[in-house]
Amino acid sequence: MDFRCGHQALALMVQTELKLDPHSGVTVIFRSKRGDRMKILVWDGTGMVLTYKVLEQGSFAWPKVQDGVMRVSRAQAEALVEGLDWRRTVARRVQAPAAAG
Repeated sequence: MDFRCGHQALALMVQTELKLDPHSGVTVIFRSKRGDRMKILVWDGTGMVLTYKVLEQGSFAWPKVQDGVMRVSRAQAEALVEGLDWRRTVARRVQAPAAAG
C-alpha cells in the first residue's frame, strides 16, 4: 500500500481488495512498512474519517496478518493506537447472569 493515499483511495482499497463496504462503519487500520505510522479509516455516518498517527520512537506491536485482514477487539485496537502491546489486552470473561433484573 502506498502510504501517501488519502481517504478516497483507502476507501476504494477497502472495497476492492478487502471486499468490505467502507461506508458500513467498519474501522480499518493501515500500517506503514516501517511500522511507526498508522492510518485509521472509518465512516462515521456523516463522512469518512481518516486519522494518521506517527510514533516518535519505536514501532507499533502489529498482529500477524492472515489473508490481508486481522480482526482485533475494540480494546486491542485502542491499545494498538496508544502504542501499547495489544497482545497483552485480554477481556475479562464473566459468567452470564441466570436471570435479568
